[in-house]
Amino acid sequence: MSKPRGLGRTAGLISLATMLSRVLGLVREQLFAALLGATAMADAFIAAFRIPNLLRDLFAEGALSAAFVPAFKKQLREKGEGGAYELGNTVAGNLVVVVGVLVAGGVAFAPEVLLLMARHFDEVEGKFELAVELTRIMMPFLLLVTLAAVAMGMLNAQERYGPPALAPAMFNVVSIAIGIGLALAGLDAHTVAVGWAVGTLIAGLAQLGIQVPALWRAGWRPSLRLDLRLRDPAVRQVALVMAPAVISVAAVQVNVFINTSFASDEQGAVAWLNYAFRFLQLPIGVFGVAIATVSTTRFADAAVDGDRPALSRHLVEGLRLVAFLCVPATVGLVVLGEPIIRLIYERGKFYDYDTNATVSALDLYAVGLVSYAAVKVLAPAFYAMRLTRIAVIASVSAVAANVIMNLILHPTYGYKILALGTALSALVNCAILYIAFHRRIAPIPHRALVVYVLRICVAAAVMGAATWGAFWLVDGQLGHARFWSRAAGALIPVTVGALVYAVTCALLGIEELDQIANKLRRRL
Repeated sequence: MSKPRGLGRTAGLISLATMLSRVLGLVREQLFAALLGATAMADAFIAAFRIPNLLRDLFAEGALSAAFVPAFKKQLREKGEGGAYELGNTVAGNLVVVVGVLVAGGVAFAPEVLLLMARHFDEVEGKFELAVELTRIMMPFLLLVTLAAVAMGMLNAQERYGPPALAPAMFNVVSIAIGIGLALAGLDAHTVAVGWAVGTLIAGLAQLGIQVPALWRAGWRPSLRLDLRLRDPAVRQVALVMAPAVISVAAVQVNVFINTSFASDEQGAVAWLNYAFRFLQLPIGVFGVAIATVSTTRFADAAVDGDRPALSRHLVEGLRLVAFLCVPATVGLVVLGEPIIRLIYERGKFYDYDTNATVSALDLYAVGLVSYAAVKVLAPAFYAMRLTRIAVIASVSAVAANVIMNLILHPTYGYKILALGTALSALVNCAILYIAFHRRIAPIPHRALVVYVLRICVAAAVMGAATWGAFWLVDGQLGHARFWSRAAGALIPVTVGALVYAVTCALLGIEELDQIANKLRRRL
């Protein structure tokens, strides 16, 4: 195997691919918002998609990556590519059977599941029935992305990060093409919703397909293998780690499920929360997921070698990058949430009222942005060290905190408290994992890390003031009635903020800025 690249460089490459995917995802959301807005049809589609998407996050991308990548790397070292690919094919075969049963159950019991998640949909004529129809159409999406996640794990474990990082972009490209076709066809809202559901399956197939050529070139050959009794020690280890990992990575997804249930009694709230959270996923995906993808591989290597100091170094390096990128992103979202949401979503059936409601949710979701990203860096260390019980405790505690807050405050504050509860639950999850890492895995240099984060906060505060001032000047001069004035009101302050942040970081001597600048100079 080739010498691993540095975390910053590799994460940067993944970030570029992920940024492409997230930008395309925003274009997809623009089309969806223009066609369906925050109507009953939009609520029904979002609730229906959350069922396979929730299971995808639990069983495919989240838990599978945590359990599979370390096992695959161990097989690479001990048995070579042949043994590693044999493990990959066996895991894929087992998952086809298990996930196939889940898909069949989801299709059969869609009404019962939706009664739990969206219990108030039946108060609007046809809304519940449409949600059931869309759920049944989209359930096979889970099987497609499960196989895509296995392919992603095999490629990431060999540090072939490009095709897996581009796979979500392919999903969005296909979705956008289908969305444009639906818009040009001038169909009614019900047909548009059904068309989006069918398009989701096609896009999921494309997400799997783009990774197959890279795997083939790497030496993989498809072979259907089953080991449902877990006789193979490597397969059994994947299952033993994956089972608790399903719970430990579930905090955000289960909270979204719970919040959907609470929000279903308020027309448009499911859609507002979805639009806000989707937008929040841009920095999470571009920064948090990229750093976590590389950290997972590094943790797996260090765990195999029993090198605990290396685990600590990798964690600190990852958390520093999270702070460097996500703290200013949090400030930017709070300061510029309204002009950005207005620029991206406000057209077609998405109105000014929907913009204000979505911004209110985004401001509260943003409180947890750094924690969302940090959890993605912290959690893989516990999977690599087979300390999954701690990750489970953190995840369950986070869900409990969210549920308690919802039960107490939702009747008074409505859907907004659901966003705040999700953010605070991420803070709980992050805090438990951080403390447990220090006590059970390796010491963390708290003082140095806190000092670094405080310097980042100073730079982000200066950036926030400059950004707000730029927006105030631009919006005062141009307003936001037209598209070009909206674009100026969002993009000019973003540019000013980025420049001010870079200058402030340079004055404060923040090392990550120098590393990025040096890489850019070498490339130029």
